[in-house]
Amino acid sequence: MAVNSLADSLSASGDVYTSDNDPELVGDALPFALKTMETLLAEAPRHRGLLLSTCQGFTQYAYAFVAFDLPRLEVEDYRFYREQRDRARRLYLRARDYCFRGLEEVAPGVSGRLRVAPEEAVDAFAAEHVPLLFWTGSSWGSAIGLGLDQPELVADAPAIRALLARAMELEPAYGRGILHEAMIVIEALPEEMGGSIERAREHYDQVLELRDGRSPSTWLRWAETVSVRQQDREEFERLLNQVLETDPDEVTSERLLTILARRRARMLLDLAADLFI
Repeated sequence: MAVNSLADSLSASGDVYTSDNDPELVGDALPFALKTMETLLAEAPRHRGLLLSTCQGFTQYAYAFVAFDLPRLEVEDYRFYREQRDRARRLYLRARDYCFRGLEEVAPGVSGRLRVAPEEAVDAFAAEHVPLLFWTGSSWGSAIGLGLDQPELVADAPAIRALLARAMELEPAYGRGILHEAMIVIEALPEEMGGSIERAREHYDQVLELRDGRSPSTWLRWAETVSVRQQDREEFERLLNQVLETDPDEVTSERLLTILARRRARMLLDLAADLFI
């Protein structure tokens, strides 16, 4: 009872982090929180809420505090860049595996079916499973994004698309458009990997519609994926400057995310000369 009670509390603590205004404090605290979650899962291995929160926590930690500086490191210190890239990929896969365990609690054997027949595999999930579908796709897709030189990872890309498509089918407005934002990254992949700039634009428009035309994370995502791929420096700089103009206190529940988006926008603007021919 004690383990399950603590697991319930930890799995509901996400807003404490996302509304914070001190990224360094959060970055220092998260490793302990994540290891605590793993310790509790050793005692309560089938706790669905904790499996989801652990998957989410490792995904967010990998992005915000390990992979965050990769664009700068790739230019300034390639050896360290490779070390951090590989570490981030391992953390994303660790996150994915916790989500896999959550998926298996709903549909035993589904993690294997996702690799073979993903469109059929995701039919087992209902609206209540949308967060699990999203974080599985997010962690797995992020690992693929850092492992494009690994065919065994890239081969799993159709599963990411199926997970996110099923989630959008069940709850299109989930997370105020976060599913569409994730699809921007998927559609920004090269055409030979199934990407499409036209479809990416449709998802971009959907997010802005759901967020009343203002979304710093979406502007950032578009600038560093599509704008760079299309070598549109004017659009890149315009969108990143919009991110810098966003007040972190405008949406208090997303304060930390906005602060991090502003930091990344600043870094990318400083790297513009290396990103554009």
